[in-house]
Amino acid sequence: MKFSIIFSFTLLFYFQIVNAQVLLDADGSGNTYELINSVLAPGHNVIESPDCNHSAFGRHIDEVFNAELNTNVFRFQIHVTPDNDRCINFDRQRNEIKAYDKSPDNLKGIEGEIVVYKWKFKLDVGFQSSPNFTHIHQLKSVGGDLASMPMYTLTTRKGAPDQLELRYAETNSQITLKKTDLLPFTGIWLEVIETITYGTAGTYAIEINKVSDGSELFSYSNNAIVNWRSGAEFVRPKWGIYRSLLNAADLRDEQALFSGFSIEEVDALSVNDSNLKKKSIRIVPNPASNQVSILEATANTFNQLDIYDSLGRLVNQLKPLSKNINISKLNPGLYFIVFRKDSFTVGVERLMVK
Repeated sequence: MKFSIIFSFTLLFYFQIVNAQVLLDADGSGNTYELINSVLAPGHNVIESPDCNHSAFGRHIDEVFNAELNTNVFRFQIHVTPDNDRCINFDRQRNEIKAYDKSPDNLKGIEGEIVVYKWKFKLDVGFQSSPNFTHIHQLKSVGGDLASMPMYTLTTRKGAPDQLELRYAETNSQITLKKTDLLPFTGIWLEVIETITYGTAGTYAIEINKVSDGSELFSYSNNAIVNWRSGAEFVRPKWGIYRSLLNAADLRDEQALFSGFSIEEVDALSVNDSNLKKKSIRIVPNPASNQVSILEATANTFNQLDIYDSLGRLVNQLKPLSKNINISKLNPGLYFIVFRKDSFTVGVERLMVK
């Protein structure tokens, strides 16, 4: 009984750590920059806009009511002329928000953490992309010699047809991990769930779903990818419109809508389950979507497993006859698998369902 009570408090502490979540939601017209800054970097400025060269237009990010979501959303606006990149670069233009070194620590990804980024966005029908780049999201490493190269980029590109691309850079050159026709991603609200384990033996998963019915339009995952760079201090997210002006004739004035920015940090370095023989049981693959296998250092160490969600709620209890477990009915997100032998807890493992 004493061990059970101690374990319960440990698990509760664990859930409090992993469920540290930051949400940025539009709350109505006016004071949009102030709202964004109050969440992403209180007392500082996270807005990278072309306001300096286009002050007559006013703020390039505002809030409008959206009938489809029945809530206020952020509207990012960019103009082919005279907008530029913060009066610094004139061959490109950006209207973005970000986390950076002045942001709270729980908005910065560090080595050993799992971070889940979520947001909704909508691109207009006929959205026009540069043949060079039109970024709508980036994860950027800060510190070290490779800080100028984004680690992950979600970008659109003019083509035949126009493409949505997921780009990745381990060092100073990018590759395309996956691309698809952009057209199905325009004119509708989309929800993105991006899960990353920061480290040289990292994991990455992203999925983009229709908000209207939850159907999946795009997904990619990699369970063995380098997500940490030498000399890096942290990784930060960016959202908005950042596009090249080298082929300005291909572009038009654009609006992109965003809603429900969420950053959920899992501090894997802080998990206090070493006394529960964490290393004696492993779950593979992880992240996973359909089925996982349970690997044991010693056979028959458990005969029951309990599955808890990130809020500490028991969602399933199994006495498996096989070491292969079907997880296809679990919603995407973070879970904790508690392994038991009769009445004793023998291990706790995280499982990321994508």
